[in-house]
Order: sequence, then C-alpha cells, then structure tokens
Amino acid sequence: MQRHLRDAEPGEERLIRVEIPVAATDVFRWLASQEGPGKMYWRGRHADERIASCGVARMISGDSRPEFSEIGKEIETFLSRPGADVRLYGGLRFDLDRVPEEAWFGFPAWQFVLPRFELFQRRGKTSFCCNLVLPEDLDLQDVISEQISALPFDDPVSWEPMSVPNARTDHPGFEGWKGQVSWALDAFERDVLQKVVLARRVDFNFSRVPEAVALLRVLQDATPSCFHFLFDSGEGVFLGATPERLFFRRGREVFSEAVAGTRPRGATSDSDEAYRTSLLASEKDQREHAYVRDAIRRTLRSVCDDVNVDEVASEMKLAAGRHLVSRISGTLQPGITDFDLLEQLHPTPAVGGAPGPIAREVIATLEGFDRGWYAGPIGWVGRDSAEFAVALRCGVLRGDALSLFSGAGLVEGSDPGDEWLEIEQKITDFTRILGLAVNDRT
Repeated sequence: MQRHLRDAEPGEERLIRVEIPVAATDVFRWLASQEGPGKMYWRGRHADERIASCGVARMISGDSRPEFSEIGKEIETFLSRPGADVRLYGGLRFDLDRVPEEAWFGFPAWQFVLPRFELFQRRGKTSFCCNLVLPEDLDLQDVISEQISALPFDDPVSWEPMSVPNARTDHPGFEGWKGQVSWALDAFERDVLQKVVLARRVDFNFSRVPEAVALLRVLQDATPSCFHFLFDSGEGVFLGATPERLFFRRGREVFSEAVAGTRPRGATSDSDEAYRTSLLASEKDQREHAYVRDAIRRTLRSVCDDVNVDEVASEMKLAAGRHLVSRISGTLQPGITDFDLLEQLHPTPAVGGAPGPIAREVIATLEGFDRGWYAGPIGWVGRDSAEFAVALRCGVLRGDALSLFSGAGLVEGSDPGDEWLEIEQKITDFTRILGLAVNDRT
C-alpha cells in the first residue's frame, strides 16, 4: 500500500486493489472482531465467493430520492478510472419518497460503498484486500497504515449460544391484519387494484444482546440457496437471506426473474410433494405470479433486445419453503446503465403490486411502519457486471431488539389467515434458529 501511494503521480486518478493471499480464515469471526460501523457481508445465491469488509474507501450516498441517471453517471465515472476492477456494495430504500422513521436505524435513502478492507473467499482460497482511490488517498497514507496495523486477524471471538427472545410484538396484530386484507379484497372487487403486497413487522426483544454476525452465520447455514447480506450503519445492522434476484448483468446481458406464489416444505416426502403439486396447480398463485412476470417482461422489453421469458412457471425449492419462479433475460440496449435498469424494475409487483403506483399508495397508507431498506434493491456494481437482490426475509438488529420484515401478495381470493400464516412461514428462517415456533394466530 505504501509503495503504491509513494509511486503515484500527483493528481493521477486510479483505482488500486492491493491483494495478498492469507491462510484460511473464518470470515464471520474476522468480521465480528472488527470495530466501528461500515461492516458488510455479501454472498451470492449460488456463487462460490463471499466477502466480509470494513472501512470506507469511497462512499456515494444520499438522504432523498436520487436522480437514478445521475447516480449511474457518478458511479460509472468512478469505476472507469484506470486500474483495478472493484465493486461498490449497497442498496436503496423501498419507498424513496417516504420520510424515514427514526432515520431508519441510521441507513440513508441510498448508499454504495467501496470498502477499504476486504476478506474475500473464492474456490476455497482466501485473500485480504486493501482498496485505494487516487488521488484522494495520497494524503491518507499514515491513516491507512494505522488502520491496517489495528486490524485484528487472530482474535478468536467467542459467541454465546443464541438466546430465545423474551417478548414479541406484531405490527399489526392479527385483528389489524384482517382489517388490512379486507380493505384490499374490497379494492379488488371494485377493480381499483389487482394485487398488493402488504408486509408485517415483528419485533423480538432479548435479555442478552445477540451478535449480528453470529446470527447471520447460523442463518446462512440454514438457508443455503439464498443471497446472504449484512450492512452495519453504526445504529443498526440490516441482515437477511433472500431468495429473490432482481437482476444480474454480465457485460450487456441481463438476467432477471419473477418470484411469487408460496408454499411451505412438507415434513415428509409425501406432504412435501403435495405442497409442490398444490402450488403448481393453484390458479390464485399462478395469477399472482403472472402479474410479476408480465411486469418484468414489459420493463425488459423497454430497455432490452432479444427478451426471453419462461412462459410456464417452475418451482424454486428452498430449505423451509418453495416459490413459483419464471426467468427472464435480454440484451441491454446501448446507453442503458445499471441504475436505469434499477429505476425501471423496482419495485416489481412481487414487493409492490399492480397497478404499481396505486399499490405503493396503498402500502404507504395501510402499513403502520416504515419499510426502509426492506424490499428494496441491495447488491453490488462493478465495471463489467452487477447484481442486485430484493431485500426479503430480513431484519434489523438494534441493541437487544430484532425487527423482522416479511410480506404476502394479496389478490382476489386471498384469505387473511392463510396470508398471515404465509408470512409466519417466511420468517421461519429466523425464528427456527431462535428456537421459536410458528405463530399461526395472535
């Protein structure tokens, strides 16, 4: 690092990634041992790579609705500097027009960060990386050197066993939920709305403060076919295991998917197959799914050439549940950036509804809490590729309180009790590792 900064030309713009191989290291224990805000973890759904990071080499963020084209230009200009191919990690709020409640645990409206330090694992090999931004870092050599010297590598963090929560609060409770679903059913009958995704927030309190990184580690083991993420704002830690990709871009090729329609896994092979058959044959679930698939198809056709769509939904099988999934792909038209695509795709009817603008108004009116980054796009942007997931099956840990978020897609024919239970099943990834049973009524 010192040599790169010493040899740099004054005023030279360059991105530098100093990378050295290190011995096999537990990325979770390394991340937990780091001090201060800015800690981050990302693992792709099927990718054989994971990254734990701390510190900030460059941050691009804002507290209000951005001009997506301007973010795209700023990040594209930054990534086009000569030198290393780096990634900026971050996300956006679900509703960029809503005033955050309590600054939503310290998270801004949108934020993308190039980490200063990364512990990166791929194909069984571990590397430690330091990212440098020139000329901005030329005056920070001593500061960065001190940060490197202070990084713990062999500090064996000890974690207490996961404690069981001593209190639970539902927002809303079951009676309030029934009222919300009844309102939506009436809107469907009056042809005001075709679909709306309403979410619940469940707060758990603990007698002993849980360790966020330890919670994510257990969650990742329990949910192998998901995206896993953790973002630490300093006031709260946003973490989760989401199955849903918003899009992946490689060069000009883009891949998205519609995910909607849910059933649990069965306790036996016969019951599991029965749930699968029920999902694939359900007219209601197929209709809910079609709203999402058709919306993504329309969006990609507006920004892509050669769009391909799975016209028949298949099954996405997870450890604790299953969904209907249709895959959609295309070739981005010239001039379309990742942030143009984000602006057009988000929110899909899988997390908003149809028609989109009306559904978002209903969500803002009926839900009694701020979604914040829940159901928003999270992921990373690089020079030649990018990937974003939808932040589902997630929560925020703040002190001794864990707030979990999950939603259900409502269409004509939805039943309040069934939709309540669907959300309970979606948060079982968390509640199961906390030793809690499904709450089918409150």
